[in-house]
Amino acid sequence: MSAPRAEGGGPARPDTPCVAVCSTTFDEICRGCGRTVAEVAQWVSMSAEEKERVWVRILAQGYPRRNT
Repeated sequence: MSAPRAEGGGPARPDTPCVAVCSTTFDEICRGCGRTVAEVAQWVSMSAEEKERVWVRILAQGYPRRNT
């Protein structure tokens, strides 16, 4: 059985980039998932397109990180 596919043909992403390593101690970016405080707070109300833009950015920056 293969993994579910996203709309573009790649592997499906999790519902959220959260990896339960939440810390915004030093700035407005979570050290675990790479989202801003505002993105974390608004995630459930974001459109699929808005979420995809966040995913593209955080993946390019090396997030999510489980052990930071």
